[in-house]
Amino acid sequence: MVHEGQQVELAIEKPASGGRMIARHYGQVVLVRGAIPGERVTAWIERAEKRLAYAVTREVLDASPDRREGAADPLCGGALYSHIAYPRQLAIKSDVIRDAFARVGKHPIEHVVDVAPSPEEGYRMRARFHVHGARVGFYREGTRQLCDVAPTRQLGAQAVAAVGQLAARLHAASADAVSSISISENIAGTARAAYVELAPGARLDAAALAAGSAGAGVTGLSARSATGQVMTVGDPFVSDTLTDLTAGRVTDGELRRHAESFFQGNRYLIAALVTSVMDAVPTEDDVVDLYAGVGLFSVALAGSGHLEVTAVEGDRTSGADLRRNARGQEPRLRAHVQGVEDYLSSRRGTPARTLIVDPPRTGISKDAMDAITTYGAPRVVYVSCDPPTLARDARRLLDSGYTLLSLRAFDLFPNTPHVESLAIFVAG
Repeated sequence: MVHEGQQVELAIEKPASGGRMIARHYGQVVLVRGAIPGERVTAWIERAEKRLAYAVTREVLDASPDRREGAADPLCGGALYSHIAYPRQLAIKSDVIRDAFARVGKHPIEHVVDVAPSPEEGYRMRARFHVHGARVGFYREGTRQLCDVAPTRQLGAQAVAAVGQLAARLHAASADAVSSISISENIAGTARAAYVELAPGARLDAAALAAGSAGAGVTGLSARSATGQVMTVGDPFVSDTLTDLTAGRVTDGELRRHAESFFQGNRYLIAALVTSVMDAVPTEDDVVDLYAGVGLFSVALAGSGHLEVTAVEGDRTSGADLRRNARGQEPRLRAHVQGVEDYLSSRRGTPARTLIVDPPRTGISKDAMDAITTYGAPRVVYVSCDPPTLARDARRLLDSGYTLLSLRAFDLFPNTPHVESLAIFVAG
């Protein structure tokens, strides 16, 4: 048994979900940060449990040819893969998905899972910055310590500068009133809006917001007061044309979203993800898009000619954006702002021939999965940001008579362990 503070020599075996690598010390599993499969390292034990230990690489004794200079602070922004050459990152993410299906889903994937690559810098269109006084940044992993976002190069320099200026000006207007700032850009990076989360008990009126945002490089911002009232300055939305979001397949319309709303974050791969979902839906099928967000997939499908599309979103902010975006596609697109479980429990019979699901990291809830497997829609198109929960839900679908038709992935967050998967299941 290893103990905290001990240094051990380890042979790194394979990747684990979450960013660490698996090694063993006399049979005890050790999850190692800063290593690459195939390497031999000296690692320092950060934490030790009965069957599992966590360690950080101190010295590389036998380096992988895929090792490169990593981020100065790999815990800032979750850049845990930054020391790994990019092609190897993609291979590791493929292995993580396959391991999840074999270990959690009990369904081995024999082929390599294709992971679409992304440029490593300036890819992020949205991010949440924590604010301490006039300072902004990400939290270092597992802490509440601010770290500088700029060196991670995930966001464009203008976006980082805009948030820094906004935090400083709002602090001058009302000290310590802001706890976080969410920024959202369009694909081109020519427009950005912000959502300001106030600290508990803070008072900041619309006039102070306007004064604080003047010249800060945002087209608009919003905040919610202590009483729940939404305050806005300028235009608190950003938008992209459906032409850009669908790589030219839909030529009319746009998608607007509030900076507080969830939206896929990678400007370079968003069109590839959208068109892949569109390709997964037969042209003659009616569609229900569960966990629809602001309507990224449902609006694109309705705009491409699908005659009956239903979108369901439970979050009030994303749901309001969904309703607004759906108006341009009525009557072929209907929006329901309610929980997925509530929507499914109100249905009688199969809700559609194709279900699209894009759940949070926790995956599909038990109640929602029970309803989905009971209805038995001919096709389920599953977009997932977490391989283990995807594999868990895949097992439920497989046990209910579905077949996994295809599985691929998109590297929406280079240099991090995160990966987006697209799995298509068919009944029978």
